[in-house]
Amino acid sequence: MTRLEATEVIIAYGHENIRATHQTTLEITKESQLSTEGTCIIAVSANKALADLSLEFRKLMHQSNTELTVLLEAEMAVDSFRAQGSPRLTLSHPTDIVIRKSDYACNRTLAIKANKAANDLPRDLVAKLKSSRQKVKIILTARLQRPMRQ
Repeated sequence: MTRLEATEVIIAYGHENIRATHQTTLEITKESQLSTEGTCIIAVSANKALADLSLEFRKLMHQSNTELTVLLEAEMAVDSFRAQGSPRLTLSHPTDIVIRKSDYACNRTLAIKANKAANDLPRDLVAKLKSSRQKVKIILTARLQRPMRQ
């Protein structure tokens, strides 16, 4: 039986090259280096990638009626947004987690149809993410939504 909710906590860090200007995606990576070309990346040196997420969490994200809530915390700067799961997700990438506004899915995709991308994050949060000493806590909560009764 599939649980109705699962949570993952990821610890990552900021980086001086974070731009957070991408209009359709947002990414967290285990990689420690970042060029200025990675405009969707908001945190590096993460302690988890898609392949590291629990089986319970991944099962929930394989459901199209799963809502994902993402909470980002960097000191006193906090933001949250929502996205959704899909049976098309493989959730297998060893270094990356990508959340997309579109419904495109590949092995790097955690969730689709997000209501925010990197450029939608508050600029005070992005300013904190530009410091390599900034610890970032990312709380992912997958919640299976019950279908509406007719």
